[in-house]
Amino acid sequence: MRNFQLFTCFCLLYAACGFTQVMPSVVVPDFSLRNASDNTMYSTAADQGVKGYMVVFTCNHCPFAKLYTQRFNNLHARYRVLGVPLLAINSMDTVVYEDEIFEMMRQKAQAENIKYPYLQDADQRVGQSFDAQHTPQAYVIWKEKGQWVVKYSGAIDDNGEHPENATPFIANAVDELLAGKQVSNPQTQSFGCRIFYRQ
Repeated sequence: MRNFQLFTCFCLLYAACGFTQVMPSVVVPDFSLRNASDNTMYSTAADQGVKGYMVVFTCNHCPFAKLYTQRFNNLHARYRVLGVPLLAINSMDTVVYEDEIFEMMRQKAQAENIKYPYLQDADQRVGQSFDAQHTPQAYVIWKEKGQWVVKYSGAIDDNGEHPENATPFIANAVDELLAGKQVSNPQTQSFGCRIFYRQ
């Protein structure tokens, strides 16, 4: 009985803290979203020669997400030339969070010298298609037979404050895929600010 009570308490704490270990979707669709980095539309269907994407759900206000801007720049610079760019997607509800509106995204992109596409998921459909639950939350999708297949989901790494001490989960997954291998650690736990969906 005591073990059952301890297990129940652990489960409640786990849920309250916002940890998730999301089972990846098998396939996600192409998407086209407005890019705050250059005020254009970005389409995965139109991006030729891409092997895969690092897709990270992030936002303006989340303190966890704010730790990663430079790391996102570094990941994008490193892997874009290898055919695996980074896409940052903001699926936050702009009715609830006014600081997530497109103009504020534009200001963030300019102020922080963002080099990767920073995309607004205004209707939240892309976030829902990935089953993204919080920011930051990362995925690696890979093109297989004309479809985007999720190969990794979870954390970007395991140390938000000290990148020099972090295990680079998302980079390791991309390296393995580029080498023609299966991802050895396809799911990790990630933590951050909840994405609340209107529907």
